[in-house]
Amino acid sequence: MSDPDIQYPETEDEVARIVAEASANRSPTEIIGGGTKRSYGRPLQVASALSVEKLTGITNYDPSELVMAARAGTPLAEIEEALAVNNQMLTFEPMDHRPLLGSSGVPTIGGVFAGNISGPRRISAGAARDNLLGVRFVNGSGEIIKSGGRVMKNVTGLDLVKLMAGSWGTLGVLCEVIFKVLPKPETALTIVVKGLNDAEAAEAMAAAMGMSVEVSGAAHLPESVIHKIAGGSLKGGPATVLRLEGLEPSVAVRSERLVAEMRRRGEVSVLDVDATTLVWRDIRDVKPFAGTGSGGVTKPVWRVSVAPSVGHQLVAALRLQTGVDAFYDWQGGLVWLQMEADPEAELVRTYIKALGGGHATLVRADAATRASVPVFEPQPAALEALSKRIKEQFDPRSVLNPGRMSPAL
Repeated sequence: MSDPDIQYPETEDEVARIVAEASANRSPTEIIGGGTKRSYGRPLQVASALSVEKLTGITNYDPSELVMAARAGTPLAEIEEALAVNNQMLTFEPMDHRPLLGSSGVPTIGGVFAGNISGPRRISAGAARDNLLGVRFVNGSGEIIKSGGRVMKNVTGLDLVKLMAGSWGTLGVLCEVIFKVLPKPETALTIVVKGLNDAEAAEAMAAAMGMSVEVSGAAHLPESVIHKIAGGSLKGGPATVLRLEGLEPSVAVRSERLVAEMRRRGEVSVLDVDATTLVWRDIRDVKPFAGTGSGGVTKPVWRVSVAPSVGHQLVAALRLQTGVDAFYDWQGGLVWLQMEADPEAELVRTYIKALGGGHATLVRADAATRASVPVFEPQPAALEALSKRIKEQFDPRSVLNPGRMSPAL
């Protein structure tokens, strides 16, 4: 199918008008932010599209209150630049999907929250949705809805703010988001433990997270991927990396304790703040699996969330059955899998279930594959029925990104 005609509204009212017309005409419409993740999820069969890339600008920012509001199409880089001026940051460290998906465009703050995009610091700072305070959006009937505000409050019933985070544009078109920010750490360093196998690394990361040293990033990079991280500066066998951040005196004391513990497990070195930035950026953006393989073939990539203690068991089981490469983030609880050819969806999900359950999302694959396998984790019947009812309430004529997450949504 040819690319849909794209409309570029410049105001929230224009968004509402376009969606209302699409609803009246029962015209399925693709919702686009900066366009960097259009190949994420099931392929869409639509004739029209709505982009919020002209809905830009920071609408409210008081550094002393640690809260920012911005229109959904505001480039993520603009948000980060404004925060950097005041030595602040988005704590959840959102991933840039362009290297992995081979896409263009510009990541937007609305796209970050629509996909609940969260990076390595999630284990200590929470996910994107945990930092979202309020939203303004247009539902599938063209109605403008506001939920939440500048202060986090307890809620009863349906939490629309949390519901919109991770809905991938299937429930509404985000127009404005209000979110928490935090001061940037004064410094950061990374403890590198060399030579551990996947199981040993899982044990080492668990030990580090169990210490009172406030690890803000814990990942394991097997030998097959290590040369693709930070320009190959970590070469020389597998590396388990543990990040510490904060005030310099505190980081110095905590690093001494962590180094002493890790030296019982393997050879230890310490990366300075500049090297730390490079390493965790590449982990965040899944740099080892960026680009295409031999012959220009793009290999399928899974994003798998399981209990940290069983991530390495999943990879070991898969390696007995099929070709797979992998590395681990979130203390081993986030496993990035690159398959040799077939995504092996049934095999991956069978092993996940056998290991206690989890979630697997097929992040990268060709359109034909994404149309034929469940890209997002299939929901239990009761939850799928609830999701369908929510979709019907927010988008009764199913015009917003229909089928992106599942045929029902």
